[in-house]
Amino acid sequence: MDVQFLGGAREVGRSAILINDSLLLDYGMLAGTPPRFPVADPDPDAVVVSHGHLDHAGAVPALLSGEARPPIHWTPPTRELAVTLAEDTLKLHGNTLQCPFTETDLRRVRGVSEPHGYREPFAAAGHEVTFYNAGHIPGSAHVLVDDGDTRLLYTGDFHTADNRGSDASASRTDRSGEPIRGQRLVAGTTARPDADVVICESTYSDVDHEDRATVEERFARSVEETLWEGGTVVVPAFAIGRTQELLLVCAAHDIPCYVDGMGTEVTRMLRQYPEFVRDADALRRAISHARFVTGRDGQRKRITDQRAAIITTSGMLSGGPAMTYIPEIRSNPTNKITLTGYQVQGTPGRRLVETGRAEIDGRVMPVAARVEQYDFSAHADHSGLRSFLESYAGCEILVNHGDRCAEFAAELDADGRSAAAPSVGETLTVG
Repeated sequence: MDVQFLGGAREVGRSAILINDSLLLDYGMLAGTPPRFPVADPDPDAVVVSHGHLDHAGAVPALLSGEARPPIHWTPPTRELAVTLAEDTLKLHGNTLQCPFTETDLRRVRGVSEPHGYREPFAAAGHEVTFYNAGHIPGSAHVLVDDGDTRLLYTGDFHTADNRGSDASASRTDRSGEPIRGQRLVAGTTARPDADVVICESTYSDVDHEDRATVEERFARSVEETLWEGGTVVVPAFAIGRTQELLLVCAAHDIPCYVDGMGTEVTRMLRQYPEFVRDADALRRAISHARFVTGRDGQRKRITDQRAAIITTSGMLSGGPAMTYIPEIRSNPTNKITLTGYQVQGTPGRRLVETGRAEIDGRVMPVAARVEQYDFSAHADHSGLRSFLESYAGCEILVNHGDRCAEFAAELDADGRSAAAPSVGETLTVG
């Protein structure tokens, strides 16, 4: 089996892997100014998308810009999320060099879309492909590819079940009374399909996450204290996955909250796919608990006077309604900004953490409101990655999707594993 890395190797973003010159796994983009896209110009016979995040699905419509119409295989939520992201990209960058596709290309997507559930094998470009729940966001999938000679497992992004316990875990139980380990929105992956080769993400290969129940308890307590003091809490969050997770956290702790930005559309869409979330009833209750912002008639300015949490995009403060709320609450030290995701170097969110200042309307201004960070990551950490790979002791491991792929591959290699970290543009023959 020939495997060519067109993006996402030794980096986070623009994931794209071409199998046997015919089957494309993911086709994402790396957000930035300007954005970056996979190298080369693939012409696959079929496309398989692991999940609906920008770095894995953001450039998919561009594959339909020519005469070719390759079928696109994904789970139903991934299809909807990818289309939502593409619509947003067109709004922001349509008719510019920063957008690699047009509205016409996007309209073609649904015509070639082929949705599949988990553990339902299907044929794609002469390969047998099977999706397994990856536990990252709703609809996320491990992708097992079998060409008749080699079985390759592409992990995509994934999250494992958190087996660590804490005193806070006692308050996080599902309908059967069992403790909730890890995320509330989706359960961690337990799938370990047989494979000869594994392409494994490594985003947090040098980090062990704090126990999720402890993080959640600390976040809830901090928000409650601010509201009790009469303040407002702005909670920047990624629209896909993180917004819904925080909705569930606020509902579980009876924290009054508003939801704004693209996360409102994503949340409503996910209600259509109850089988892809951990507890559809809990999500329904969380949606009923929250108030959704329309943005009309000065609504956002009025909300900043409320004693409530405001869950809003963008997660790294690079735009979105968050940059309407922060100017309104920045000067009062009773207020709070709680960042709930990793802040990439060079982003406004990272600048706020490091300097206590934010760029508002082109001006860099001090922020007196308290700034806190919480690790609500939906990726496997170092322990989770090693635990997952224990099931593939005899397999060839190709490490991708990380800032330290080579270091993690060397760590595995030192333990007697056959591991490598390919570079962008590199082609390997495996199996």
